[in-house]
Amino acid sequence: MQQFKMQPFRKLDGVAVSLRRDNVDTDQVIPARYLKVPRAEGLGDTLFRDLRYDAAGNLRPEFPLNDPARKGVSVLIGRKNFGVGSSREAAVYALVDYGIRCVVATSFGDIFAGNAVNNGLVAAIVTEEDIEKLLSAVEQTGRAEVDLEEQTIKSGNYVVPFTIDAARRTRLLNGWDDLDLTAQYKSQIAAFAAKDEAARPWAVPAST
Repeated sequence: MQQFKMQPFRKLDGVAVSLRRDNVDTDQVIPARYLKVPRAEGLGDTLFRDLRYDAAGNLRPEFPLNDPARKGVSVLIGRKNFGVGSSREAAVYALVDYGIRCVVATSFGDIFAGNAVNNGLVAAIVTEEDIEKLLSAVEQTGRAEVDLEEQTIKSGNYVVPFTIDAARRTRLLNGWDDLDLTAQYKSQIAAFAAKDEAARPWAVPAST
């Protein structure tokens, strides 16, 4: 697997799957025993490993991601409290490496949501009423359209609005990581440094 690089996210029209579960924690997303797997090897196969497979290593046909009709899924519709539990960023790695670019829920674990934006994953929040209708629509159509610019999700004829932190939305739209975001203030940083050097020349480290 090549090193992950942030890409701008504006619109996505792809295969969608509904996961009718509350409180999906990061240990369910990626069991702890897989945390030692290097990101460079890809973590997609570890996604929901203990939910997707039984103890004998056989696929559980009843688990939504195992539906052959959902192959190539890029949008996951959950319920409330998605990504709670430990702070492991590998949970987001597993989702992204599997091909998922957007997770929809009524709420997310705070750390998970922060890790999501750092890896180009949209964590879209919708109301409890809308999530149930969206789950049903996706189960019928198998697809969803995510528009980050308009902040809407569409499946069939059903369209719902979603919310996302404004700063995170800007980063996702532009494909910015933390360094890219800081670089947007390059001129202000340089101006502050010059002003501070003039006011406190004694504080500037001597060059070697």
